[in-house]
Amino acid sequence: MPRAPSSETARMNIELPPGGILLGLGCDVIEVARVRGVVERQGERFLARVFTDEERAYCLAKPHPHPHLAARFAAKEAISKCFTTGIGAELNWRSMSIYHGARLEPLVRLDEKGQALLRHVGATHVIVSLSHTETVAMATAALVRA
Repeated sequence: MPRAPSSETARMNIELPPGGILLGLGCDVIEVARVRGVVERQGERFLARVFTDEERAYCLAKPHPHPHLAARFAAKEAISKCFTTGIGAELNWRSMSIYHGARLEPLVRLDEKGQALLRHVGATHVIVSLSHTETVAMATAALVRA
């Protein structure tokens, strides 16, 4: 029997995505130095090819942007693993954008190509979790059908 929410929980106003059937799971880990090196060598060419405008604006506003860029890179890899497509014709780097919700939780925005792929596999949304240190970034992603 489910417990009634406590008054403390009610005050927190926590809203989780709807539950459902797990259709795909992916994870990725990357060294921050690897992303830093590519940014130093290729600069805007790399940033514009891999990250959306909203991702670049968020990350480059940080005093140390490379861990944030690396976490988003890992998230895109993890999402592509959920779909079992990898990065390529069905899903490209900029088909996915990581942004923040009201509680600063990471959320995924898919472009038309990504939305079409989501419908094709029968999922309704993508859940993502990011983490990073100064040296390593990782992400986990799940495709869910509510």
